[in-house]
Amino acid sequence: MKSNVQNRLFSNRQLVSLIIPLFIDQILNATVGIADVIMVATLGESAVSGVSLVDSINILLFALLNALGTGGAVVASQYLGRKDRKMAENTAVQLIYVMLGVSAFITAVMIIFCRPILSGIFGKVEDSVMDASLRYFWITMLALPGIALYSAVAAIFRAQGNSKLAMYASTIGNAINIGGNALCIFVFKMGVEGVAIPTTLSRVGGALLLTFWMLKEKPYHGEEPLSIRKMFRVPVEFSLIKKILKIGIPSGLENSIFQFGKILVLSLISTFGTTAIAANATANSLATIEILAPNAINIAMLTVIGQCCGAADEKQAMYYTKKLMVIAYVSMFLWNVPYLLSLRGILTFYHLSPETTELAWWITMCHGVLGILFWPMSFTLPNALRAANDAAFPMFVSFASMFLVRIGMSYVFKYTQIFGLIPFMGWTVAYGALGTWIAMALDWVVRSSFFIWRIASGKWKGRKLI
Repeated sequence: MKSNVQNRLFSNRQLVSLIIPLFIDQILNATVGIADVIMVATLGESAVSGVSLVDSINILLFALLNALGTGGAVVASQYLGRKDRKMAENTAVQLIYVMLGVSAFITAVMIIFCRPILSGIFGKVEDSVMDASLRYFWITMLALPGIALYSAVAAIFRAQGNSKLAMYASTIGNAINIGGNALCIFVFKMGVEGVAIPTTLSRVGGALLLTFWMLKEKPYHGEEPLSIRKMFRVPVEFSLIKKILKIGIPSGLENSIFQFGKILVLSLISTFGTTAIAANATANSLATIEILAPNAINIAMLTVIGQCCGAADEKQAMYYTKKLMVIAYVSMFLWNVPYLLSLRGILTFYHLSPETTELAWWITMCHGVLGILFWPMSFTLPNALRAANDAAFPMFVSFASMFLVRIGMSYVFKYTQIFGLIPFMGWTVAYGALGTWIAMALDWVVRSSFFIWRIASGKWKGRKLI
């Protein structure tokens, strides 16, 4: 990858300035997730299971909103690459309009139909688990517009290469979340509401803080940042919204399909009992830690490749795709090796039963080891395609692979009980939960092969968005 450094759109220092705050932001968010699970665990495994079931739906909705934010970030990045600040600012305003409208509609639907939604997705679960799920679900849905606003404004900051402000807002919001959880659970002795209320307040507060910074005439960081100060005087521009949705809809469908597939798998896991649900919930929070480094690269990929494509420089787009993929793999390896070696000790903080702890260890270890090999190719690489206005291809690949490989093989493993024949400590991994995570890794392998082919074929080139 020889290059003329003087002609590069991003210096190494600029890449570091973009990636490091993203990485810290990922760490903070994951830490809050683990802290939530640990504190909820003190309320019993029914509470852990109820929160985990609802969080699987929340993650689906968050993924949908983040995908719309991705569409706005790509369009804004391409305008910035073209040096058209006015259109980039208009894009920011239109993105906020879209995000607030969509999130308000989803919130209303979810609150009105919360019980049928939970019953329809997860079927018959224990009454205590369903009760915890309903209480947690209703409260956290109120945070959805705040999450949408945060995602929109953070995406615009990151499109400019400024990821510091989102990190600062996230830090403050996460501090509110953890402190509020501890206060509500350990002092006021609240149930799952003690996690839901601080979580909602922290997300809304972070969104308002980040929006305040963007509304300021002279924000705290960044050179000539994009401004939304004239937002209320800017009319709806359907031509810009169409461009945002051209990226956002395929990405949203892809993310929603991915999360919906996880919910279908979780509904399968829920049939194995509370032990399997609790182990899966714990493993989900621990697995989030394993992908922190490449997740930061995922976001950086949109900014960097988007600006390259906006500048009509496909050679640089390929150069930075390769460079960021190398960074993703190296960082994931260096991050996960010590983490996986410490996994047994980390699990002791969850105060779970021996059976749940052992199953959670196996699931998390499986995700970590196989993730080092396949996760960046499966999730980081397709962001280069999205930034180049080739979002439909990852969507179709993800849809097919999710249903044919991940969900299909999960049911195969369940009924053949391949992973139910391994004895540990006098008990058996008979719940099938481990098999669903093996099926997920097979899904990574399949989709990765298609994404590598797409990049190598050059079919993503020349797809103009702006």
